[in-house]
Amino acid sequence: MFAIVDIETTGGQPSANAITEIAVYITDGKKILHQFETLVNPEIPIPTYIQSFTGISQSMVEKAPTFHQIAPQLYEMLNGQIFVAHNVNFDYAFVKHQFESVGIQYHAPKLCTIRLSRKLIPDKKSYSLGNLCAAIGIELQNRHRAGGDAHATVQLFHLLIEKDEMHFITESLKKANKEYVLPPNLPREEVDKLPKTPGVYYFIDNKGLAIYVGKAKNIKNRVISHFTGNINSSQKQNLIRNVFGLTHVQTGNELLALLLESQEIKRLWPDENRAQKKFQTVYGLYDYLDQNGKIRFGVDKIRKDFKPLVTFTNRSEALLYVEHLIEAFGLCPKLCNYQTNLLPCISVKNEICTGMCMANENIELYNQKAQAFFDHLNAEKKAYFIVGKGRNLREQTVIVYEPGFFVGYCYINAKSQLDFDKLREEAQPLKLNPSMEAILAPILTATSKEYKVYAQMRMILN
Repeated sequence: MFAIVDIETTGGQPSANAITEIAVYITDGKKILHQFETLVNPEIPIPTYIQSFTGISQSMVEKAPTFHQIAPQLYEMLNGQIFVAHNVNFDYAFVKHQFESVGIQYHAPKLCTIRLSRKLIPDKKSYSLGNLCAAIGIELQNRHRAGGDAHATVQLFHLLIEKDEMHFITESLKKANKEYVLPPNLPREEVDKLPKTPGVYYFIDNKGLAIYVGKAKNIKNRVISHFTGNINSSQKQNLIRNVFGLTHVQTGNELLALLLESQEIKRLWPDENRAQKKFQTVYGLYDYLDQNGKIRFGVDKIRKDFKPLVTFTNRSEALLYVEHLIEAFGLCPKLCNYQTNLLPCISVKNEICTGMCMANENIELYNQKAQAFFDHLNAEKKAYFIVGKGRNLREQTVIVYEPGFFVGYCYINAKSQLDFDKLREEAQPLKLNPSMEAILAPILTATSKEYKVYAQMRMILN
């Protein structure tokens, strides 16, 4: 038997919202055997825009039974039946969550009439319930109310059974079939074609815009994982509703996938990417001339209009660098904004400063020390060439990284000699950002079987 279900809710996320109306039709695939329909008191406010959309007002549900009150009768109807709905994951997730909230564990095999329709009634412009019913001549009354939508879904499902000459529905119900973990508007063929290799993938909405960008060691498995397990999270529900397609880029290894993902999230700013879109406080070391012509240094948050000499992931890291700067080049702690209140200031080694702040050194001589630091930055910078697996056995990936300045990548023949100048010239540039710096920094110092790191002294002028 099949249980055709439709619900109305207070919102899109099962864990934060509740059912306001539910309709269930039990059918053998040819005729309706039993039906149940009721408003449900959600015990939480219904947002105004939801009231306008469904026509279900707060006053309409005040005297309606709660889910707890209808749960025994509803469970008796649904238990042992195949759960069928238009966009089944949405309705099933809500019903399952509401059962669990009253202490009932509910599990059922599922069928989605959107996905079945795409297979058995192909080439329709839209597979929303309203548009599909209009296209195939099913009368849909009381749109966006549970009873009307459920009754139209029953008629659609009966038609699909008639058209199912190749027993597609039976095959879909087999446990090994993963058809229904996917969003209803995402063609399974697109997922089947995905490679099981490292890379970056993009979820696309009905307007052709990327709404999520991710990286993976195994693109196919990672894409499927978004729609398995607990589907009650707001992000999974949003993806289930809004994903209409996907694309991908193979990278050959996870490191390049991480870098490309970081760039693409900041380039495309997808709605469902949240972690890397959070504001990141990054610090930089800046230089400036004071009113007396002395070269001074200071640590500050990164500013768009000024390029720092050196970047840091946090302030503590920056201050440790300044300590090294003072000691290595004999600079004054006060003129590096390392100390502000002490007079005379104290050096890093707790010795009294004998530099500019005590007037024992003229401006020209002191600035020569600061200039020595600038020369050090330009002359001592290294370019790193990180070699990893390519997209096939015949190639390698080379990531070119000049800290604080450049990152890019190229693919070369696995048997080719490394020509560093040529690699730097041919590298496809990525837009370097602090997240990429944090990804690359550990690679340069760690011993890894997966990546080989080559460093070359180069003159890199900012």
